[in-house]
Amino acid sequence: MILEVAVLPVITGKNAEFEAAFRQASSIISSMKGYISHELQTCIEDSNKYLLFVQWETLDDHTVGFRGSAEYQEWRKLLHHFYDPFPVVEHYSLTQSYGAK
Repeated sequence: MILEVAVLPVITGKNAEFEAAFRQASSIISSMKGYISHELQTCIEDSNKYLLFVQWETLDDHTVGFRGSAEYQEWRKLLHHFYDPFPVVEHYSLTQSYGAK
């Protein structure tokens, strides 16, 4: 499993529109091969900044399968115009895991 992490800087005043579009876009990403789960978090200190976490079975499921798909073009139409600047997207693999007490 890999974790996609994206910092999403949303244009000031567009939060409600972005969140509505993201709810719609969630059905797109969740239908893709290799998708496991995703979550969107809002920054407490800067409400225009979000973190997107997506778990994929493999890196190729995201970078080749999703990004190379027609569904990704719809994702782009729904979301990319909200970002300034464009998000940084990185991928991580688990090194160690610790349980909560």
